[in-house]
Amino acid sequence: MQVQIQAMIAEGVTAERKAEGSNTGSHIEVAWPPVFNKEVERVRGFITVCKLYLRMKMRGATVKEQIQWILSYIQGGLADVWKENILEDLEAGEVEYESAGEFLAELKREFGGGDEKAVKVAELRKLEQRGRTMEKFVQKF
Repeated sequence: MQVQIQAMIAEGVTAERKAEGSNTGSHIEVAWPPVFNKEVERVRGFITVCKLYLRMKMRGATVKEQIQWILSYIQGGLADVWKENILEDLEAGEVEYESAGEFLAELKREFGGGDEKAVKVAELRKLEQRGRTMEKFVQKF
């Protein structure tokens, strides 16, 4: 499956770059999403970038194509297991999404932690002061 996904990514990148403007979307360059590996503090940013890209570049794509494109940016650890399960369910026809937005909402429920407080705590833990993490800085005092 990983080989198929990588082939899809390479095919999509090559086709998009060669045939710039052939997509029904805008001709404005849009940032590609970063690879998402289930980090709670990154899920909201990942979803935002995906929504923007889908709106500007993939309006003519089917929901299935949009979801497969999103899945191509989900890689690593437990995120791979989740992605493989979703792909199997899609291929078997066991799950259908009305829109890519519905799929992204499920992604947020699955990896967003569901707890805004936990997300904010994770963000605070990444803050640094004079090259030290917040936890080490606080321990000094």
